[in-house]
Amino acid sequence: MASAISIVGNINGVWGNKPSFGSSRRNTRMVVVKAETINPEIRKTEDKVVDSVVVTELSKNITAYCRCWRSGTFPLCDGGHMKHNKATGDNVGPLLLKKK
Repeated sequence: MASAISIVGNINGVWGNKPSFGSSRRNTRMVVVKAETINPEIRKTEDKVVDSVVVTELSKNITAYCRCWRSGTFPLCDGGHMKHNKATGDNVGPLLLKKK
């Protein structure tokens, strides 16, 4: 399975021990992020894979947990999967815990 994000590029203008730019240039930061699917085979016929679990002792009626690793509020879902799904054609969604 491929990693979810591949990072390629030079950081601070250096590859290994050698500067990648002439000495007269300032060091430049460059990072290229290549998004890849994180769900290669699970329920690919569905628009978005979302599972629900009913739990008796929760403080909220419903809590969404991230399964795409894109959430800024990880481990809780913030909807970051929507941008990822649009960019990659993936169908990952959150795990929903529901209070019984």
